[in-house]
This record gives sequence, C-alpha cells and structure tokens, in this order.
Amino acid sequence: MRDRDFEKQFAGFSLTTAEILYRLPDHRSLLQTYVWQDYDLHPLYPKLKSFLDFWVHKLEGPLQGVRVAHKGLICPREFRYKDGQLIMH
Repeated sequence: MRDRDFEKQFAGFSLTTAEILYRLPDHRSLLQTYVWQDYDLHPLYPKLKSFLDFWVHKLEGPLQGVRVAHKGLICPREFRYKDGQLIMH
C-alpha cells in the first residue's frame, strides 16, 4: 500500500498548519479560531490560499487574521541510505 503523504514529502510538500482567526457572523465583536492542516508547498501555499479563497467567498464569518507554520518532515540531512537501496513503487 502506498503512503501518499510520504510521497508528497519527497515532492517538496511540507506539513502546514494555519491558525485562522475570524469573526462570528451574528456577533461581529466575538472572535473564533479554526485550525487548518494539510501538506502544502512552501512558500506559496497554493492549498491554503485555495481554502482561504473558498472561506472568503462561501462562508459568512469574515477573516480577522491567519498565522501559518510549516515544517518539512523529511530533510536531506535526516534521510540517509544504509547498506542498500530504496525502491519506491
């Protein structure tokens, strides 16, 4: 069975977390937090931008702010061959 998340990491994707702060539609003085997480490409974040575009056009709670963090889980210095080959299907 293939692990698509592992394949994405080899393709340059990194685990991206966005903390989205938005105002409640019926009570604009109240703020709410939503946490979004997916594998995305740093620094352009096309998946996150697509999600935020959907939010702005389809949901009623206006965005107040977005804080983004990302971490490449596989780095060249962390991944080494040892006595063999790595074969990916």
